[in-house]
Amino acid sequence: MKLALTLALAVLAQLASAQSKLLADIPLKDINGKDTSLKAYAGKVLLIVNVASQCGATPQYGGLEALHKEYGARGFVVLGFPCNDFGAQEPGTAAEIKQFCSTNYKVTFPLFAKVSIAAGPEQHALFAALTGKGSPHPGAVTWNFAKFLVGRDGKLAARFDTSTEPDDSALVKSVEKALAAK
Repeated sequence: MKLALTLALAVLAQLASAQSKLLADIPLKDINGKDTSLKAYAGKVLLIVNVASQCGATPQYGGLEALHKEYGARGFVVLGFPCNDFGAQEPGTAAEIKQFCSTNYKVTFPLFAKVSIAAGPEQHALFAALTGKGSPHPGAVTWNFAKFLVGRDGKLAARFDTSTEPDDSALVKSVEKALAAK
């Protein structure tokens, strides 16, 4: 019995490690088209958000920027992934998206190249890993401004939908808890 428990714990640890490695190793492009990955944010708490500039939830950019500034010195980073999958609400080019975010919301957090996150063959690997089988919070993203909190260990810690504002107490408490974890 003790051996079976030890083996089960070892398998769970390997799966957790695999998810962490998988997220960090997924190739990404920043908003300027430069190759990158989440390795650049190792040891930080991340809030990964699919964003859109013509959505009813677009004002959340302001709250996301406020979170980024408030907790950034403690190792927290908001990462914005523009997405045109839901209502075609992010039709702009990378330059237009950067200009919109900078001008209207003074966004300083990192933005990435536009991605497809709707479930299916075009789904970006990062969002497939965050939402697919094996994720602690599986299920398709259904709209813009879905939020995925990744801990310092590179593991998905929490997931919040569009209706959760960046200043929502549950989201803020989750960020603070993730920042406190070592």
